[in-house]
Amino acid sequence: MVKLNRIYTRTGDDGTTGLVDGSRCPKHSARINAMGLVDEANSAIGLAICAIADDSQRALLTRVQNDLFDLGADLATPAENDDFTPSEMVLRIVASQPEWIEAQIDVLNERLEPLTSFVLPGGSEAAARVHVARATTRAAERAMVQLAAEVPVNPAALAYINRLSDLLFVLARVTNDDGRSDVKWVPGQNR
Repeated sequence: MVKLNRIYTRTGDDGTTGLVDGSRCPKHSARINAMGLVDEANSAIGLAICAIADDSQRALLTRVQNDLFDLGADLATPAENDDFTPSEMVLRIVASQPEWIEAQIDVLNERLEPLTSFVLPGGSEAAARVHVARATTRAAERAMVQLAAEVPVNPAALAYINRLSDLLFVLARVTNDDGRSDVKWVPGQNR
């Protein structure tokens, strides 16, 4: 278990932050940007949970929040020789985590009518908050893909963040009365 006795360390005053392997990284780096956007997505999900009444949906998102901490730890641990094997000392996203998300998407999507148009991010407050979390998750994914263009990134972590935005889209529709309260996009409506 993690134990934090002191919140400030003063070690980041020089514009760097420590990684899991003990190395230091500039706070403006692609790695730290990706980690920060994963944290933002997690925070947006926390805000969405506050507006969701359904206990099973809240539990689903709480599990996702825990996985996002795992994802942050994965990103904070540079790979040696492109090896993303987890161990007792190295936390990595594993294939079963994005597979779990796919299963949740399938279950939730069964409740929904097929889409006939894109939906606007709104409807109910809960759905709007989930849409904000979805958009923030997409930003985290873009940052992770940018990081992967520079250094190796765990493929399971990339799959996880990609599937997560899909899950959040489907969940937003579910919280909108199973899609019945979705606000549909009308192309060119205001020309």
